[in-house]
Amino acid sequence: MRVGGRFRIVFGGAEGKDHDVQGVYKEVVPNRKLVFTWTWPNSTPERESLVTIEFRAAGRGTELVFLHEQHFDETVRDNHRQGWSEAFVKLEQFLRGEMQS
Repeated sequence: MRVGGRFRIVFGGAEGKDHDVQGVYKEVVPNRKLVFTWTWPNSTPERESLVTIEFRAAGRGTELVFLHEQHFDETVRDNHRQGWSEAFVKLEQFLRGEMQS
């Protein structure tokens, strides 16, 4: 992970179709902050948004401050809000050992 480096994530959707997202790291501050672009190359490659994640010490753990901005329109924003919210619920369940196989 480095500034200018790229990432690609492929994940399955509810309808059994794979989703492909890609981006470029814009800022990398180890243990503190990540900033990267977010695009869907197979559906809307011209729509690039920006994700910022900050990591802050919180008691015995870490607080994650998450911002996804520069969306194409309100519908895209709302769809990302729903997707990220579902992902964070699953992450919390996983970290608490509550995920079922």
